[in-house]
Amino acid sequence: MWQPSLRQGGKSLHDQLIDALARDIASGSLPPGAQLPPQRDLAYKLKVGVGTVTKVYAEARRRGLLTATVGRGSFVAGPDAASDEREATIDFSRNVSPMTAAASHLADAFDAIRRRPDLADHLAYPPPAGMTAHRQAGAKWLAQSAGVTAEWQSLVVCEGGQHAMALAFASLCKAGDTVMTECATFVGMKALADQLGLRLQGLKMDAEGLMPDALDRAAAAGAKVLYTIPSLQNPTARVMSAKRRADIAAIARKRDLVVVEDDVYAPFMRGDHKHPALVTLMPERTFYIASLSKMVAPGLRCGYLVTPSEAHMDRVIRAVRAFSYAPASFGALIGTHWIETGTAQTIAAAVKRDVALRTELATRILGKAVEGPHVKTSPHIWLPMSELKAERIAGAALRGGVAVTPPGAPIVDATAISGLRLCIGAPRDMAALERGLKVVADALAGTSDTARAVV
Repeated sequence: MWQPSLRQGGKSLHDQLIDALARDIASGSLPPGAQLPPQRDLAYKLKVGVGTVTKVYAEARRRGLLTATVGRGSFVAGPDAASDEREATIDFSRNVSPMTAAASHLADAFDAIRRRPDLADHLAYPPPAGMTAHRQAGAKWLAQSAGVTAEWQSLVVCEGGQHAMALAFASLCKAGDTVMTECATFVGMKALADQLGLRLQGLKMDAEGLMPDALDRAAAAGAKVLYTIPSLQNPTARVMSAKRRADIAAIARKRDLVVVEDDVYAPFMRGDHKHPALVTLMPERTFYIASLSKMVAPGLRCGYLVTPSEAHMDRVIRAVRAFSYAPASFGALIGTHWIETGTAQTIAAAVKRDVALRTELATRILGKAVEGPHVKTSPHIWLPMSELKAERIAGAALRGGVAVTPPGAPIVDATAISGLRLCIGAPRDMAALERGLKVVADALAGTSDTARAVV
């Protein structure tokens, strides 16, 4: 049996095991084709949890170090196995949408952009809020995709939604401040809070998302900043009704709160639901975040932040200069070209159709395990269950070659919510999606039949 030599160095046990495996493969101690011990056997020998070893083996497969065959075990990969293994792993952990539509328009975009008279201008530093044409295109995208009217002068071009969040909170908060969120929230918000030294206070939710009375109590106790995702809340995909949004806005005004509204999923609901963005109800106190990542292409790294006042804009600009001096131009240039020509809307419509089919397939295969869905088109779905069951299902899925979001990753208040998020837009096609969903369905049913997953 393989006996890893662990070196501490301040690393986690997971990282030590991965490092040991990589060293032994590189040195030839584990030659191509060598079989690794079963996960339970290695866990018992090392006196660690099976879940830790499961995650190590899954990470090793993603890196191309190992291959796995259901019923036979895990083996050291040969020199050509890495790309095959990456293709075989079905990933439900990354919240991205299908990129086929964007890819089909990319060559035409490059051809058109190279003839633009302002192309060389993009080699220089742009203004800290972004180039005027990009800001104007951003305002147009907000109106088209979310029904939000914003003056382009109040909009800052960002390198994706996460960058917009960083700018907003760096301008609003200092280390030690409390930020209210839903009891389960975007994992990027948790990472940002950890980096900035902010304290997250998770508030109770119901089927419509954030509960007004929970917000009122927390605000009465002194918290002054709210981060919320009212449309297709991440991770639960819940949607605030129009009345709920009005109630949240009324409390924000009563308690003099500043709200950061993350509305990157609003385009999935556009045309089907008439729920006003919070920024339209209280523009004087709302930072509004939008992005091209979810509906066009994540690799553009193009997002938008609307600020509620000139004073807030000044603070955001100082944060831009501190973090990146100015936004990157070329991703925003492609995004601007697509918005100006209407291609962004064409891509968004194609993505929405694709995701609608994926949502229908997920609800058909997983049945009542899926909460909702709250809309017919959602790139992520929520499976409510106990924390212990979620960990067990996640481990079983990993053993079947399916990666899911770690159950604890989005949780802010574990006493209020638990479950499993599946990002159904990430698998490369419907066939891969169906295989992955069936692995999860088997895990939910408590069966061991994961042979239908190609691992």
